Amino acid sequence: MAFKIPHVPPTTNKSIRFPDDVVAAVEKAITGKDCTFSAFVVAAVRAALEDLDKSDK
Repeated sequence: MAFKIPHVPPTTNKSIRFPDDVVAAVEKAITGKDCTFSAFVVAAVRAALEDLDKSDK
């Protein structure tokens, strides 16, 4: 397989306030894993949006 330079999607910076307990739970969940807080939140939001889309149908 030939190497392809990965495409980084455009992003927008948003400031979001999280309750302290949610921040602590996310940080605990990603400890020791190759995942950032932002990547976790993006994945969680995408999963929630998919669930909403499925429930709307």
